[in-house]
Amino acid sequence: MAGRLANRIALVTGASSGIGAAISELFAREDASVVMAARREDKLKSIADKVPVDFVRPIYKVTDVRLEADVLELYRFLDEKFGRIDIVVNSAGFADHTPTEDLSLARWQDIVDTNLTGCFLSCREALRRMKGQRKGRIINIGSISAKSPRPNSIGYTSTKFALEGMTRSLALDGRDFGVAVSILHPGSTKTELMPGMESKSPNESMNANDVARVAALMASLPDETNLLEALILPLGQPFLGRG
Repeated sequence: MAGRLANRIALVTGASSGIGAAISELFAREDASVVMAARREDKLKSIADKVPVDFVRPIYKVTDVRLEADVLELYRFLDEKFGRIDIVVNSAGFADHTPTEDLSLARWQDIVDTNLTGCFLSCREALRRMKGQRKGRIINIGSISAKSPRPNSIGYTSTKFALEGMTRSLALDGRDFGVAVSILHPGSTKTELMPGMESKSPNESMNANDVARVAALMASLPDETNLLEALILPLGQPFLGRG
């Protein structure tokens, strides 16, 4: 029986670890042809090799989303390899917990370049192609920090709030062309972004595979349907309620 994403071409950025890696692996298991993009070739190869041989193994392209030239080359690679793109998941990014008064301009710019500008560059190239196709789906990975930030996270929080605005703007830009754009906000997740998460209980921090399951659901919806925004969080995360 074919998977939910059979015959789909999917690009996942930030695919070398965490949520991006989990999404790449699950999409492949759902029979999508997956292109993984990130900076670390050894990690990309390791993730691709985890997919059993009876599935279509993901391929990868070393890419630094902060660099326009790299993103343009990534999409040229997709054009030459497949001639179309059905699903783009923008997961590249990193967290930062520098107190505001200690945050250098260089560090601020690196956060913005990775978390926001990199997503813009990928979305722009995806939208250019999907408009011509009259179909396609873009899923941006946001954060619960776009709803309720942690202290000492001004750079990360600012980019995730901005990413939600970008997503809504793109959803309008793509709507008349059959392009669905949405955002997935994970709560506390066991990834490299947050040191110490592995020691937390499942009630306190989710597995990245659980976030990937929501991304797969969003990606598998009919072309005419868009789950504009999703928030997934561990049951015990102190997000709801009043003190």
